[in-house]
Amino acid sequence: MAGRRQRIWITRAQPGAEVTAERVRALGHDPLVAPLLAVKVLPDVAVDLRGVAALAFTSANGVRAFADASGERALKVFAVGAATAQAARSAGFRSVLSADGDVEALAEGIAVRRGELRGAVLHPGAAEPAGDLAGALEKHGVEARRLILYETAAVDLDAVDVEALAKSDAVLLHSPRAAQVLAKVLKAHPAPHLRALGLSKAVVKPLARTPMVGKAFPPFPLEAALLNLIDRRP
Repeated sequence: MAGRRQRIWITRAQPGAEVTAERVRALGHDPLVAPLLAVKVLPDVAVDLRGVAALAFTSANGVRAFADASGERALKVFAVGAATAQAARSAGFRSVLSADGDVEALAEGIAVRRGELRGAVLHPGAAEPAGDLAGALEKHGVEARRLILYETAAVDLDAVDVEALAKSDAVLLHSPRAAQVLAKVLKAHPAPHLRALGLSKAVVKPLARTPMVGKAFPPFPLEAALLNLIDRRP
């Protein structure tokens, strides 16, 4: 049974923020869309796929940026989680495997299949990724490359907006980078009554020293599981 109607602050960047807002609304809650990050795709990036056997994505933003920059869809894709895997399938990739975990889980999943790879694993992503996937893969003996396609920048929220958003019942976080930005925001504008609901343990980790009424993450890094936490009080 659904609990009381709550105000839920959605921090993820667009266009994903609106998708999450619709899902929150369908659960009977009030979404407040105020992204903490903005994605800026870098122009004219050269995509060199020579010697590449597979692609590895750690976010749906990476999938979208690559799909805009290259028409390649035949390569095998390794995705960090279900949402990223779905973004890859929607973009037209046919062979998609999901780690349903974090960057380390993704690296381990790829390493298990390294015998199937005849070349390098390319990681298209942000200038400042949440984790070092290429480094983790190399530790497992997998040749890896990075391809920087976009940047994420913190969004400047004015004090009035922050004060209003801080009165939310819970804040949804989809990445460690967003949690880092939130930690800075709440240092200047404390909201000890606010609950932080993150997609994974790694996502909420940057808030370890931030006073909040609760911090929670689902057993699996799926948005459906994340949204189920809204009605579960600590």
